[in-house]
Amino acid sequence: MEPAFNISSVSAVYIGSAAELLPRLLPQGRVVVITDAAVDRLYRPLLAPYEKVLIGRGESSKTLETVQTLYRRFIELGVDRRTFILAVGGGIVTDVAGFAAATYMRGLRFGFVPTTLLGQVDASVGGKNGVNVDGYKNMAGTFTQPQFVLCDPALLSTLPGREFRAGLAEIVKAAVIADAELFARLEGVMLGALRTDTTLLSEVVAAAIRVKAEIVGRDERERGERRKLNLGHTLAHAIEKCSDRMSHGEAVAVGTALIADAAVEMGVLSPADRDRIVALLGSLGFELRPPVELKRLLKEVEKDKKSEQGVLHVVLPLRIGDCEVRAMTVEEFRGLFAE
Repeated sequence: MEPAFNISSVSAVYIGSAAELLPRLLPQGRVVVITDAAVDRLYRPLLAPYEKVLIGRGESSKTLETVQTLYRRFIELGVDRRTFILAVGGGIVTDVAGFAAATYMRGLRFGFVPTTLLGQVDASVGGKNGVNVDGYKNMAGTFTQPQFVLCDPALLSTLPGREFRAGLAEIVKAAVIADAELFARLEGVMLGALRTDTTLLSEVVAAAIRVKAEIVGRDERERGERRKLNLGHTLAHAIEKCSDRMSHGEAVAVGTALIADAAVEMGVLSPADRDRIVALLGSLGFELRPPVELKRLLKEVEKDKKSEQGVLHVVLPLRIGDCEVRAMTVEEFRGLFAE
């Protein structure tokens, strides 16, 4: 069974039916599933053969306290280094479970079945597993690859509209970074078609994963090119810290539009390409005005985990399908939005 993508030599991404592929991907021996109550209700037949540990939902569960609770459950269940951990759920489930698996007994094997669009195209792919600390995104984490990621677009049919749209922000981000053809394709389809046409959705998901898989394959530990995947995220993380009105994907849409504006002011992106980015995000239903004053967001930027001695690695779009990473001081970054 050939994967759709390989990341380094240890992680494979499959796209297809979870019911068909999962039994073939899981290793022999004990499997413990980490999920949440809502996913457990929706996919009980898929998860029925395995032991389960449930965690809470929402960003409030993405904490070291939740990881510690998992450690205690692992001890109670007698989980050992031969146990395989399977995370089934959205990005919060895969982040928490991946972090716990990577650190319990110095590392257990694990795999992901992401059940959200954002999880399939971004959160579960690439080996970053982390939790928040005092509201700051992913301050504690590891670079540890899952043995496999199984993306089943059919699982997305149960997603509420807002959650589905949130994942589209990461797909647009991937297109802006490195796939002009994907961007043009998104411009030519309606949101409703992406929800109802499974073949179209599978192709779009695969294209977005390809962008991330290729970049991660060249720079797994984010020392250079992988930073491109943070397009729009510097301001998005500040939005998430300052307000609970927007999900991660919604904040990424705002951050992408704002950095596109700044790139035009710097003279590195054409107004026409900026307008295409803003128009596509708008057509997908995103509100592109920050939920709090920009001045307040810029105060949070220096606390971003990607700041290194006051220097940010800012991702600037150069054209649709191409971007660059530019080192800037926090003050220089703030200056981009002085007007």
